[in-house]
Amino acid sequence: MRIILIEDEKRLSHFIKKGLTENGFAVDQAFDGEEGLYLASHETYDLVILDVMLPKMSGVEVCKKLRLLKKETPILMLTAKSELEDKVEGLDSGADDYLTKPFEFGELKARINALLRRSYHQVSNNLTVDNLEVDPIKHTVNRAGKMIKLTPKEFAILELLLRRKHEVVTRTQVIEHVWDYNFDSLSNVVDVFIGTLRKKIDKGYNIPLIHTLHGVGYMATDKKPAS
Repeated sequence: MRIILIEDEKRLSHFIKKGLTENGFAVDQAFDGEEGLYLASHETYDLVILDVMLPKMSGVEVCKKLRLLKKETPILMLTAKSELEDKVEGLDSGADDYLTKPFEFGELKARINALLRRSYHQVSNNLTVDNLEVDPIKHTVNRAGKMIKLTPKEFAILELLLRRKHEVVTRTQVIEHVWDYNFDSLSNVVDVFIGTLRKKIDKGYNIPLIHTLHGVGYMATDKKPAS
């Protein structure tokens, strides 16, 4: 999953990015409201983490402008303010959730997962297809009760495929959701990761769950994809 983090406190921003990256997220950073608005309106993100007090343009204004642009990306606002009026202003501007500084990273991660779950219309935290189960919070993967160890990027790709199970996910969508904007789109690394992921997930099982539809994209399904 790909996140844009708009936070002018660079030490805090780098701390959050490090934690999220270690949990398999791709994170782009912006350090003022104008840069954040540009990235959030021109790139594809699964979530916006948005500080309220920003140089050049406030987080509230960024949020309002994104909603006026019909951007439906979930927005989690961060602020040092704890007054009820400030929270109401943030939510009224179009934010989906509000987290007051200082906060524990575990709470941030839990709120992120809750917003992602809601945006993909999922009731449970766990993602499943056939006998494969992925827990985005604990970062565990098991098939038929057997634990499978994945790298952060492999996990991120699998999570994306399972959030859209039975649907085709294009190569471009994988890049947009799993890598930041520094990624070389001409590289064949996506196909390499899919191949490695298929070996880890499907090897030894009768029903393949990770499929490549040549010239189209990829799919997680226990049904035979239409050719």
